[in-house]
Amino acid sequence: MQPRNMSMSGVVDLAAVKAAGEAKQKAEQARAEAARRGGAPAPAAQRLVFDVDEAGFEAEVLQRSAEVPVVIDFWADWCEPCKQLGPLLERLAAEYAGRFVLAKIDVEANQLLFQQFGVQSIPAVFAVVAGQALPLFQGAAPEAQIREVLDQLIQVSEQRFGIVGAPVEPGAADEAAAAAPAAPAGPHDSALGLAHEALDAGDLGGAVRAYKNVLSDDPGNAEAKLGLAQAELLQRVQDMDPQQVRKAAAEGPADVRAQIAAADLDLVGGHVEDAFGRLLDAVKRTAGEDRDAARVRLLELFEVIGADDPRVGAARTALSRALF
Repeated sequence: MQPRNMSMSGVVDLAAVKAAGEAKQKAEQARAEAARRGGAPAPAAQRLVFDVDEAGFEAEVLQRSAEVPVVIDFWADWCEPCKQLGPLLERLAAEYAGRFVLAKIDVEANQLLFQQFGVQSIPAVFAVVAGQALPLFQGAAPEAQIREVLDQLIQVSEQRFGIVGAPVEPGAADEAAAAAPAAPAGPHDSALGLAHEALDAGDLGGAVRAYKNVLSDDPGNAEAKLGLAQAELLQRVQDMDPQQVRKAAAEGPADVRAQIAAADLDLVGGHVEDAFGRLLDAVKRTAGEDRDAARVRLLELFEVIGADDPRVGAARTALSRALF
């Protein structure tokens, strides 16, 4: 399953929840008082991974988010990708050792939260920081991409809200690491080989099907995600009229669909920064479904270039600033 990022607009109105604002205010007062005394407050130790229901959401998530970023994993027992993603998030929670905590919400038992967050499908991952809900990603994303998202979340939490996490309960990190199974195995060499051969031969439809077959068995396979992103990009542009696409984009700077099509052409033509810049501008200028469409396409293009490319890192930072 290809991860599909979600819209930040109109997801859930947490600003109306007084408890979160009060918790943030109290935390700021505590830090200020500690600074005057020449020391820092000693926040309570916390669990790294915990289940949350509707009754405990305010205390476990909203109030806690004044001291540490709370990552929320929406899952269900029948969801196969959830079984891949959940253990990975638990392992990362242990590794990050208190820089964020993981709240797990069973959507079958908590339909109200499922609806309030506007979750479209699962697995879906959100964060709550200082009482504000931020969608992170949807679907079983590769570990490298998840780490990037978490690092951005922590950076924003520290820079904008002064939230740096809190001590964990003794042994909590060890317990979380022991409880989280190892990441699912392995590359499917034979199936990936067939997919690569189809892509190299220009059989884009065959390549897309082959990569999706790999991902149906191994949703977190980074190599298959990269190949699928490349094949789908080539499929999108193969029947385009470049002159018409660029003319439409030049004449309609507010036409998000035209900008998305032009960005695809930019990337295929090797103009990576132009493609990223075009979509970042669209994200900044728009809202709602248009903004979501531009953001999702930008993240898909990140997959094509690869997380290690410095241009992707720079564009991710710019996107984070635009959204957060």
